[in-house]
Amino acid sequence: MADSGTKIPWIERARKLGCAVVIPTYNNDRTLAEVIAGVGHYCADIFVVNDGSTDRTAEVLASTRNIRVIAYARNRGKGYALRTGLRAAREAGFRYALTIDSDGQHYPDDITRFIERIEEHPDALLIGARNLTADNMPSKNTFANRFSNFWYLVETGQRLDDTQSGFRLYPLRRLGRLRSLCSRYEFEVEVIVRAAWRGVAVENIPVKVYYAPEGERVSHFRPLRDFTRISLLNSVLVLEALLFYYPWRFFRSLTRENIRRFVRNHITRSPESNSRLAAAMGWGVFCGIVPIWGYQMIFAGVSAHFMRLNKLVAIVFSNISIPPMIPFILYGSYWLGGKMLGLPITLSFPDISLRSMAECLAQYLVGSVALAALAGAAVWAASWCAMTLLKRTPCHE
Repeated sequence: MADSGTKIPWIERARKLGCAVVIPTYNNDRTLAEVIAGVGHYCADIFVVNDGSTDRTAEVLASTRNIRVIAYARNRGKGYALRTGLRAAREAGFRYALTIDSDGQHYPDDITRFIERIEEHPDALLIGARNLTADNMPSKNTFANRFSNFWYLVETGQRLDDTQSGFRLYPLRRLGRLRSLCSRYEFEVEVIVRAAWRGVAVENIPVKVYYAPEGERVSHFRPLRDFTRISLLNSVLVLEALLFYYPWRFFRSLTRENIRRFVRNHITRSPESNSRLAAAMGWGVFCGIVPIWGYQMIFAGVSAHFMRLNKLVAIVFSNISIPPMIPFILYGSYWLGGKMLGLPITLSFPDISLRSMAECLAQYLVGSVALAALAGAAVWAASWCAMTLLKRTPCHE
């Protein structure tokens, strides 16, 4: 805790940054007043969201001065409370909102760490990283965090040490009106994934944490229900990442210099033979067209590994299924399947979508596998001929 001589400077620094604090609370009347008082030493603009509490929370808030209270009768979940508080802070003109739990597990003096870091690195999303090896850390929290960290890596390609801490700083302007599917605990997972997809820097900073003894600990986390929700959310996010985020990131990386570097390092100067490189290209195209939407790149990389083909080349060529190409792949599969099965071609090109393919699934599946095989073979033959005619020789440096 800072002494009285340092209180005003921190408050002024927070106000200069345009930073408010949002405290979501649900039935934490025993610790809420102390948390608000602690936060008040470092930030004067405090929003408290009473998420339908049924204890003495309303009385505590009524007797607390210099805070802005948002309350509603029915408990809607932590994610809903956070979204409500963040929206209120943004509409009030704040640039940042720092969120802290009301159960007393966070130390308000760590707010100084967030202020110092955001002064150095504006508009980052900061997450307080707890010491997950501490003796009093509940084992379920450690497992849940490792579980969440793994899926965050899969969905964004970025690593974090702690993705579940509720002690955070959100850059409100950079996030804007961020779309969200969730209203409970899983919101905190979803928001950082979607922020990373938007190009917002997501970072950990070390913070202290206090977990009360087992008999005194108040937790609203329901392992079975909430893990199920988080698992369903991660399934959706992984699918979105594989269908849209990674192809979009790949497409953005296609600068002239990056293309030249890739061709130089993995084709013209590759130690592999022309036939094996051509096979990796053709296999990548095959994997990008077969009907395993959302998993083409994973399948291309894993299968190329076992086939001892160039994994990176296969993954790059599997990106034939980027959004601009999808309508052509769908219609080509549908048309070819109809010809092979002797079925009528009733859909026109503008009517093609994944939904319309579900109505003629067998025709689409047969055609997509056939199209994948034909396209893969064509790319293999064309690339082998091109490399051979250009007299490319493997590099053995």
